[in-house]
Parts: sequence; structure tokens; C-alpha cells
Amino acid sequence: MRRLFQALTAIVLLCLLTILPPAEAVTLEVTPITQDQPTADSPMDDLYKRIGELRDQAFGATNQGKFGEAEAFWTELIELLPNNPALISNRGNSRVSQGKLEAAIEDFNKAIELSPESSDPYLNRGAAYEGLEKFEEAIADYNHVIELDPNDAAAYNNRGNARGGLRRWNEALTDFKKAALLAPDFAIARANGALALYQLGNTDDAIREMRNIIRKYPRFADMRAAYTAALWSIGARDEAESNWVSVLDLDVRYKNIEWVKTVRRWPKDITTALEKFLTLS
Repeated sequence: MRRLFQALTAIVLLCLLTILPPAEAVTLEVTPITQDQPTADSPMDDLYKRIGELRDQAFGATNQGKFGEAEAFWTELIELLPNNPALISNRGNSRVSQGKLEAAIEDFNKAIELSPESSDPYLNRGAAYEGLEKFEEAIADYNHVIELDPNDAAAYNNRGNARGGLRRWNEALTDFKKAALLAPDFAIARANGALALYQLGNTDDAIREMRNIIRKYPRFADMRAAYTAALWSIGARDEAESNWVSVLDLDVRYKNIEWVKTVRRWPKDITTALEKFLTLS
């Protein structure tokens, strides 16, 4: 009887592994019980229940920004399903959100080892490399994502960010434009393109694009903040001051120039323009 239970356990765990998609937004679905599977009174029912609880808790903690708790829940799930790349990649994401970048990269490495044809762990590892300012390594990961899926807009946007980190702004702008072309509603790619234009000295084009983005996304704090800085830099001070009021209503983090430099990672020139606005306004 014990051997039968062990065999059934292995079968059920295998089913759980096969229904988990190799993506960061993991959905754990329970395989319907048939007459060949354990009954509702079986200990396997407790296993299903626990997996479902942990899944919900992990996503709930993530949605609330409690990334340490989310990491703990992903870890418990990994203990139950140790060879599932999606779970391991998700834990890596929770670690990235806490700034635990080296540990996150270990998770992404493991996820890639288990599922080398899945693009998400490469994309996520690239973001972790960016956080460590290992831009060449990040670009290599984004290149691989694009090889797997030439229409992955996120990979182009992220590669643009990494190329910007190396001050290769013409290449970065090309990537941002490609990302926006592939996903027209990908607002951050368009925003990054506008910032790249400003960094390249195309101030008029940059301001025009910022204005167009704000017209479509009036609550987009990042573009409103950049627009404020750009207007201030060309002497349109009244308009800049008026626009800044909207920024403060949307996201006060833009008052913190260190956050803009190190977390949002704007290009140097637009960051300098915002710093001057904050200092002189």
C-alpha cells in the first residue's frame, strides 16, 4: 500500500509540473480527480490544497509589495516542486524586488538550466545584471530572448536600457523605437525613447514626443517629470512649474534626484535638467 501511495504521489507531482507554464506569472491548476487518482479523502488532497494556498499567498504578497514574504512562499512551493523553473524564476523576481540580485541570478540560472528554451528567465536575469551594472551580460541575455522571440517588445526595451547604461544612445533609441513599434501601447518604451532623444541633443523632438505621450497618458508621472525638466531647460519656466504640480500629485519620488539617478536611471542630461529645476524652482 505504501508503494502504491508513493507511486501516486510521483504521478500527481509530475502532473503539477507539466501544467505549470514556464512564465513568471505562474498559475497552479489542480488536475481533476479521476477514478485512477486518489479520492478526496487521500493525503494527496492536502498536498493540492497546500500548493493552492501557497500560490495565492505568493501572488497576494507580491501584489502588496511584500516581496520578502513572497520569497518565503515561493521557497515553500519550490520545496514541494523542486524542479519547476517557473517557481524558481518567480522567486528570483521577488529577490530582484528586494535588491538581492546575486541570489536572484542564482535562481534564474537554475530556471534556465531546467528550461533552456523559456525566455522569461533570460529576460529576468538580464534585469538583475542591469541592477549590478553588468550591462554586457544583460545585453547578451536580451539578445538571446530576441533570438527565441523576435517580437518580444520587453527584450528590446530592456536592451535599450542596457545600451543606455553603456552610453550607446543611438543603439538604445533604435531598440526603444522597435519596442514601441511591436507594442504600440508600451508606454515606457516610448518614454525611454523620448529620454534618449533628449540625451542625443534632439531637444525639440524629445519635447514633442513627451507632449504626445502625456496627451495619451495624462497620469504618466515619469513623462510629466521629464517634460517639466525639459521645459525648464529651454526657459519655459511657467509651463514647467504648472506641469510639476501634476507630477507631485502622481508620484513624489521624482523630488528625490538620487532615486531618479539610481533607481529610475534616467540618462544624464535629463537628470541634470531635473536637478536644476529642483534646485532653482
